[in-house]
Amino acid sequence: MTSPSPAIPARMRGLNRAEICDRNFIEFAQAFEAAATVAVPDADAPVLPGSALTARGFLELFESQLISRHLDLMARVLRVQNKVFYTIGSSGHEGNAMVARLCRHTDPAFLHYRSGGFMAERFRKLPGMDPVMDSALSFAASIDDPASGGRHKVWGSKPLWVLPQTSTIASHLPKALGTALAIEQARRLRLALPVPADSIAICSFGDASANHATAQTAFNAAQWTAYQKLPAPVLFVCEDNGIGISVKTPPGWIGERFRSCRDLDYFFADGLDLARGYGQVAAAVEHCRRMRRPTFLHLQTTRIMGHAGTDFEIEWRSIEELVAVERTDPLLRSAAIALESGLFTPDSLLAHYEAIRARCFAAAEEADRRPKIDSLAEVMRPLAPYTPDAVQAEATRVADPQARIAAFGGEDRLPERQPPRHLAIQINNALHDLLAAVPEALVFGEDVAQKGGVYTVTKGLHRAFGNKRVFNTLLDETMILGLAQGYANMGLLPVPEIQYLAYFHNACDQLRGEAASLQFFSNDQFRNPMVVRIAGLGYQRGFGGHFHNDNSFAALRDIPGLVVGCPSRGDDAALMLRTLAALARVDGRVSVFLEPIALYMTKDLHAAGDGGWLFPYPEPGQAMVLGEPRVYDPDATDLLIVSYGNGVPMALRAAKQLADGQGAKVRVLDLRWLQPLNEAAVVEHARACARVLVVDEGRRSASVGETVFTALVEAGLGGKPIARVVGADTYTPLAGAAFLVLPSDEQVFSAARALLARD
Repeated sequence: MTSPSPAIPARMRGLNRAEICDRNFIEFAQAFEAAATVAVPDADAPVLPGSALTARGFLELFESQLISRHLDLMARVLRVQNKVFYTIGSSGHEGNAMVARLCRHTDPAFLHYRSGGFMAERFRKLPGMDPVMDSALSFAASIDDPASGGRHKVWGSKPLWVLPQTSTIASHLPKALGTALAIEQARRLRLALPVPADSIAICSFGDASANHATAQTAFNAAQWTAYQKLPAPVLFVCEDNGIGISVKTPPGWIGERFRSCRDLDYFFADGLDLARGYGQVAAAVEHCRRMRRPTFLHLQTTRIMGHAGTDFEIEWRSIEELVAVERTDPLLRSAAIALESGLFTPDSLLAHYEAIRARCFAAAEEADRRPKIDSLAEVMRPLAPYTPDAVQAEATRVADPQARIAAFGGEDRLPERQPPRHLAIQINNALHDLLAAVPEALVFGEDVAQKGGVYTVTKGLHRAFGNKRVFNTLLDETMILGLAQGYANMGLLPVPEIQYLAYFHNACDQLRGEAASLQFFSNDQFRNPMVVRIAGLGYQRGFGGHFHNDNSFAALRDIPGLVVGCPSRGDDAALMLRTLAALARVDGRVSVFLEPIALYMTKDLHAAGDGGWLFPYPEPGQAMVLGEPRVYDPDATDLLIVSYGNGVPMALRAAKQLADGQGAKVRVLDLRWLQPLNEAAVVEHARACARVLVVDEGRRSASVGETVFTALVEAGLGGKPIARVVGADTYTPLAGAAFLVLPSDEQVFSAARALLARD
């Protein structure tokens, strides 16, 4: 840090920088020397000569800037009084109000946290809305907050098409691009859109976030799409303030990085000067809407008052540097325009400034008196909505018979008329039925189209439904899940495929931080329903290693609100898929359909050629209830084996051996649903049996068995003889060594026999 400059009074060195910025504005207005006569511009005339912004437009944008600023100042004052719970502000970024003015309120917007100016301006688009009160309720975490119901300070609004984001570090860019692509996809499919057909998607972020891997994947996918001449009307707004918390962006980096990007059309705009920047922003917005191409708007901003209220910049930046930054405050330039144009006098400007301050503080005091969330039930209410009767009605709805016949290629080829089949074919049949029944359903991912998937699970779908509904994507799991969210935002039903479970971990945050959180943080006003198909788990023979035999799904079970289903047999897979699709359509749920790869082609159960793992296709009109397990030999009481996926046929083989060898009566419980886990069913069946064995192919330290054991103990059944056979805490090696880390038939049988020997 450089030594203090003697030109800066010592009394100013330790002052609150928010107070300094506030005082700077007041002193600037007081010191302004107006010309003797100033011709006040006509409302529809340029606010300054040569500007594309009219006087009327300037007055409204300036008011939006002032609202944003005073919300920031209010938050800094009232945070110490515990009346406000968020202080990441928009000061220096108020020029983003220009983007809001030049876009429509029906253009879906995905905003980063410095968007106070944008929101204040967008509120003008609909009559009767109050940006000050709505924002104050959000700052106060009031249950009356119309954006999130008091769950988080977010910029969001259902009527204004602002989908809430929470402290985003670029994770919203893929779904913004997905939304832009979905607008075009719905048009091609001639499906009704919730927004006008020429809408664009808007996505704002900071210069530091532009370097994030998730941002880069969105830029790459946008370019990949435009390179193929496919429309992608997304407006990426990079608000470049030159710093990320305390890490400075190299000067000129954003311009150099993006100015020459092929198929990502670059525009620069001065976000510090409304008169100069307005026309520049207008050019970018018009280009994106008219050309339907991904557009990068480099909006120059600054950051004053620090990253947040707890960021005491004076501790790590020199006073000279802080003062220099504060001189670039865009409100000082707006004040100069207001005074130079004659729209305000110094006195009228200060009166206007103080009136907005008073309005913001009054709203904050009122918001503080409003009720807060006071129960866990209310916290969780929008997280995982479930209306069983409506879901069951949708899941059992039968598609038009002629649509089914066309999908399967003839009446004699309907799957219920075929002999019992294995898991892969039954999933394939269920996907055909889903696409026939739901016109807005899409299947996409790597290799799913012409090839029909790595394991032929999607074979024939592309031929039956065409490239508009079944298509390949670029090899990027983050973008696949971003596309899914975008399609869901526009009313489609995405069924994306993640080719292997290990590949999902590259993109986990798209479900954890984005898709599954949307209903929670929007108070169930926005939904992005989807069914994510993931091929996973272990036991593959002849092919594998960690990336293709991954048994680690704990990250999925740790995502609040996510449904995880895992069928072990073909008929269950069809029934489960119908229910998952219904959960998405009716309740907006996000779910994962975890498909055990090693069981895809399994036909036999006890001996080669017995066909014991082939099952008839369930007739249309049947479905599985969420959480419902499958029970084998429900009257058996000697031993309960609890399992899922590959463990189920192993448990059944052990049960037969024990019955044949020592007359033991073994009940097998196939959980089928890994999240939410039906603990009540586990306890019910455990009470009826003398002993409990859990066969868990996940990893010892983080899998289903822990939850099962906890449920038994909490139900008072901890005194029963219980045991588990579980995978080891290791990555999966290649070849035969893979089977050393997973439960085996021999281990299951031995553990069950040992339990039966115990009193």
